[in-house]
Amino acid sequence: MRNIRLLIEYDGTNYAGWQYQKNATTIQETLAGAIERVVQEKITLYGAGRTDAGVHALGQMANFKTTSHIPCERLLLAINYYLPHDITVKEVAEVPESFHAQYFATSKVYQYTVFNDWIRTSLNRHFCYVSGFTLDMDKMIQASKYLIGTHDFTSFATQSQCEKNRIRTVINLDIKKEGKRLYFTIEANGFLYNMVRAIVGTLIEVGRGKIMVDRMKEILEAKNRDMAGPTAPAKGLCLMEVKYETK
Repeated sequence: MRNIRLLIEYDGTNYAGWQYQKNATTIQETLAGAIERVVQEKITLYGAGRTDAGVHALGQMANFKTTSHIPCERLLLAINYYLPHDITVKEVAEVPESFHAQYFATSKVYQYTVFNDWIRTSLNRHFCYVSGFTLDMDKMIQASKYLIGTHDFTSFATQSQCEKNRIRTVINLDIKKEGKRLYFTIEANGFLYNMVRAIVGTLIEVGRGKIMVDRMKEILEAKNRDMAGPTAPAKGLCLMEVKYETK
């Protein structure tokens, strides 16, 4: 039995997220269907992260096991042949049988894009959140520092009560501005449901002056979602990279 690892990118606009769902089209279902047409057997596809409806990916990882002997370079071409153009497998590699895309991941990197202008953008409308408010970069950067480290992130997650363990470690949180675009890049060992979007929504409120910088610490410690800012729209979020230990 071979274990095959995939590196995938996708535009999540037309999908109900990564994970299989009844009566909805998902990335996992669509990709697994294409793979099965190639290897001619049922497979179980494991993803590194469960991106939500409308969320995109440049570096999603997944793996499946197969008895097929088709070489990796041919698998790459054949799987992409059966995929719609908004999903692309970028790399295919054979890995040890013990590898699991989700459980072996050490951290994930997400990036959220804000188009900071009152005039909307048409060409990139599916990949950013348009906000015309004047945002103070220095205040947002100062507030973001409170989130770096190991904390209980209940205040920044919807449906957090469903998670028994709400402690996560944010390794890095970087905010940069390039022209009219703001990029919020967050790396952590794991994320709660809507955690990145809630963090971005709160930092935008800080940038607008609606939330004071030092209140970010209070919000984090309160473990109360109602104290934080709104959840930013899904379309601005992209899974950039899944990291694994290198041996």
